[in-house]
Amino acid sequence: MTTPRIAAAAFFCAIFGSLGSAQILSGTHLPEDTFRPTPYKGFHNLITTDIAGRPLPQFPGFSFVQSFYEGTDVNASVDLARLNHLTPGTYELFVVADQTATEWAPNEELIDVRGSSQTVSFTGATVASNAVTIDTGTLSADAGLRLAIGYDVVIDVDGDGRLTNGDVIDGYGAEPGFYVVRDPSSDGPLGTIETNVTVTGVKAGFEGENLFYPDNISSLGKLPLIVISHGNGHNFNWYDHLGHHFASWGFVVMSHRNDTVPGIQTASQTTLTHTDAFLGSLGTLDGGILDGHVDVSQIMWIGHSRGAEGIVRAYDKLFDGFYVPTNYDIDDIKGLSSIAPTIFLSKDDTNPHGVPFHLWTGASDNDVSGCASSSIVYTFLTHERALGDRYSTYLHGAGHGAFHNGGGSLVAAGPCQINRTETHRIMKTYLLPLAHTYFYGAPEVQELLWRQDEEFQPAVPIAGPCIVINKTYQRRTVARQAIDNFQFFRDIITSSHGGAVSFSIDSATEGVLDDPDTNFTFSAVEPMNGMTYSITGESWRGLTVDWSANDQNVEWEIRTGKRDISNWEYLTFRATQITRHPNTTAVLGDLTFEVELRDELGNKSSINIGAYGGGIEEPYQRTGCGTGTGWSNFFETIRIPVADFETDGAVIDLSRIEAVRFVFGPAFGSAVGRMGIDDLELTNG
Repeated sequence: MTTPRIAAAAFFCAIFGSLGSAQILSGTHLPEDTFRPTPYKGFHNLITTDIAGRPLPQFPGFSFVQSFYEGTDVNASVDLARLNHLTPGTYELFVVADQTATEWAPNEELIDVRGSSQTVSFTGATVASNAVTIDTGTLSADAGLRLAIGYDVVIDVDGDGRLTNGDVIDGYGAEPGFYVVRDPSSDGPLGTIETNVTVTGVKAGFEGENLFYPDNISSLGKLPLIVISHGNGHNFNWYDHLGHHFASWGFVVMSHRNDTVPGIQTASQTTLTHTDAFLGSLGTLDGGILDGHVDVSQIMWIGHSRGAEGIVRAYDKLFDGFYVPTNYDIDDIKGLSSIAPTIFLSKDDTNPHGVPFHLWTGASDNDVSGCASSSIVYTFLTHERALGDRYSTYLHGAGHGAFHNGGGSLVAAGPCQINRTETHRIMKTYLLPLAHTYFYGAPEVQELLWRQDEEFQPAVPIAGPCIVINKTYQRRTVARQAIDNFQFFRDIITSSHGGAVSFSIDSATEGVLDDPDTNFTFSAVEPMNGMTYSITGESWRGLTVDWSANDQNVEWEIRTGKRDISNWEYLTFRATQITRHPNTTAVLGDLTFEVELRDELGNKSSINIGAYGGGIEEPYQRTGCGTGTGWSNFFETIRIPVADFETDGAVIDLSRIEAVRFVFGPAFGSAVGRMGIDDLELTNG
C-alpha cells in the first residue's frame, strides 16, 4: 500500500494540474490509499482506498482484509486521517459487482447488489469509530467452480448515484474491493464418479488406480489433475474424502497403488510412472471418458507418509533428469502437498527445489511423530528445504491415520485427539484453496492460507475444544526484503542484511533450529530445545529469546538505503513458543507482544500481534520424548499490514524507518515467554 503522503500529493496534483498530465501507475496491482489519475474513460481523481474489513479490539482498531466467508458479516470503515479530503459527514455507500478499471464507464450508475444503497456516517476521529456493517451474510459466493465472488465498495461523495470523479472506491484495480468466499470444505456444484482401473507401464502388482471425476465431464473442458500417493501399509482406496471433494469442484483425481515397502526411491518411482501411465491411457480408461478432459499442464501431487516423501523425491528426480516422462514434464507439476512425510533421504534427494510446497503435520502423530530421537520423523525438514512458495498446516490432536479414510487406528498419542471427520473437514478447507492457488493463482483464497484460525472462520465454524490449527505462509516468488532471516552474518548482533541487532532481554541465542539431543526434556543449556527444523549438515537458523520482566525488547536496525518501507504491504515473520521451558509452562496460552516501528526522528508506532486475533499458540500438551509436557515447536506466520502503523494519523514516517523492535512484558502482552523467531521480512503479496 502507498502512504497518505503519496495520496495527498496525488490529490494536490490532480486538482491543481502540477503533474502536467495524468499518469498511469506501473504494475498489474495498483497500490491502495492513493488517488489514481488515469488518462482513460474520463477519470482523473477517482479516490481508491481500502474500505471493507473487520473491527479489531485494539489499535489499529480495524483490519482492511479482503476475504469474508459466505454467511458472515462484512464491515466497512474509513480512516479520515488518511483520506483528509473526505470531510466528516453522511454519505451513501454502495456494494456493487466488481469491475476492473477498464470496465467502469464515466458517470456509470451505481447498482447496489443488496437492492439499495446504505446511508453511513463517517464522523469519528478513529477508524474504529467509523466502522459499520455493510452485509450480514447475505452476499453470494456462488461462482460456479471458483470459490469466491468479488465486490467493490463505493462511497458516493457527491450523492448522484453514479461513479464520478471525487468518489471513493475500494476495488477498481486488478482485484475487487473484497471477496465473499465459499466454505471450501463444502462440496462443489458437480456430481462425481468413482471407479477403479488398472494401467500398464508400471511395476507389476502395482497397476491399480482409484479415479474420481465430475459426472458431466464430457461437457467440460480440460480439468487439472491431482495425483495421490499413499503411505506404507496404507491403501490407494483410502482417499475418497479428497477424491470426491476435488471432483465436485472440477478436478480429476487419481490415487494409485504405491510401492512403499522397499522405501522412498520405489515410492517416488511409482508416483512418476503412474502419472505417466495414467496420462498415456486416457483414451481407454473407463471407456475413454477422460480423453480430452485432463489438462496435462496442470498437475498437483499429494502424498501421505512415505508417499509424502516420495512425491518430493519424484520431483527431485525430474529436476535432476533421473526420470524423463513421456506424457508430461517438470513444468506441468504446479505444486506438492506432503501429509506427515517421513525424512529418510538427505536434502540432495528429498528436495522440493522451487516448486510450491505445502506441509501437513499432526501433533498427535504416533508414527511420523516429530520426536527428537530420530530425524526420520522431522516432518518440518522438507518444508525448510523448499526454495519456492511454501505453506504449512499443523493440527493439534491429529494422528497419522486421521488423514486417510481407511478406518482402523488413528495412530495417535496425546490428549484431546481429533477424529477423522474433523481432520477431513480441515483438510478440505485448506487443500482446495491450495489447489486453486497452484493452478489459478487465486488471490481470492490467499487469506484462507494465512489468517489465523482464531479470527477467520466460516459460517459453520471448524470448532471444538480439541481443534487447534496453525499455519505458515511464505510467498518467495513475490517481492521481499529480508530484515533478518538469520542465514548470513552469523553473529547475533548483526542481521542477515547487515544491520545492527540489539537486545534488552533475559536471554537470546542465534543458532541452528535443531534440538541437540534425543528428547524434549527442558535443559537450561539447550536454547533450541524442541526445534526439529534442521539436522546435521542443514543449517537452517533462527533466534530464541525469553523474558520475565517488564519492557524487554529485541531491535533490528534497518540499514540506510532500505528505510523507505512505505510501498511494502506486510511486515511478516515466523514465531513459535519453546516447548517445556518454564516461561512457556507458566502460562499455557497464546503468547502476545508488541511490534514497534521507529523512524529517524524518533517517532514510534506499535501494534500488538493479538489485535488481529490469537497469538503464538502454546505447544501441544503431549508427554513422552523425555520428561515434561509439550511437543515439538511449530512456527506460525504473523503478517502485519505496514499501513496499519499509520492508522488514525499516528505520527510515523514510513519512508524513514530506522528500526523494528519486538517489545515484551506484561505491559505489552504476555508477562513471560520463551519464543523462537525466524524470517523477519517485508513483502508484497
